[in-house]
Amino acid sequence: MSEQWIEQVKWNSDGLVPAIAQDHVTGKVLMVAWMNAEALALTVQENRAIYWSRSRQKLWRKGEESGHVQQLHEIRLDCDDDVILMSVEQLGGIACHTGREHCFYKTLQEGEWVPVEPVLKDPNSIYEK
Repeated sequence: MSEQWIEQVKWNSDGLVPAIAQDHVTGKVLMVAWMNAEALALTVQENRAIYWSRSRQKLWRKGEESGHVQQLHEIRLDCDDDVILMSVEQLGGIACHTGREHCFYKTLQEGEWVPVEPVLKDPNSIYEK
């Protein structure tokens, strides 16, 4: 496969692009993370979401610790070539490290961010050390 499709992506000054994971059935946005060129290429090659962890400065295969893998169904590039949108199947039904279905679980209510989505699994039991 030609690498030309990767070169079309407009990477930021850190060599990253935001990547949105969306449930392929419901359309619900599960999370947003970052990818570098290697993560994007491996995502396509392995048919699963692989991100670049800015805090750990390394590749992060979603679910490598938690088991909550994101299987890739489709991948898109936006009109400005600077955002990736992935349609995924979220194995285990939990995308967020807080144990919730997705990362967008807070709503703004009267000037405060209020959690409105339930914790499906205690994060301490997901990420036992």
